[in-house]
Amino acid sequence: MMERNDLSCRELATLRAVEAGRAELLVSCVPNLRIDGGWCDHVAVLHLIAEDLIVPARQVAVGWLVRACITEKGRNVLHPVSDAA
Repeated sequence: MMERNDLSCRELATLRAVEAGRAELLVSCVPNLRIDGGWCDHVAVLHLIAEDLIVPARQVAVGWLVRACITEKGRNVLHPVSDAA
C-alpha cells in the first residue's frame, strides 16, 4: 500500500493541489498537469497517475484539458486513518 513517505515533497504538494481543485489534466498518451495555469513537474505527474492517485474528472478526447481529481487511494495517502483510533 502506498504511503506518504513513498512520495516526494513535490508529489505531495501536487496531490494537495489536485485535491483542492486547482489542477487540470492534459489527456494524452503522455499526460501533463497544470496547477493555477502553470505546468507541473512532468515526472511527478506521471508517478501520481501511474500510482492511480489522480485521474481525469471525466473522459475527454486526447489533447483536451479536463479537471484533475484525486482518487480514494490518493485521499488515503494524504489523510491516512490511524489504526489506533
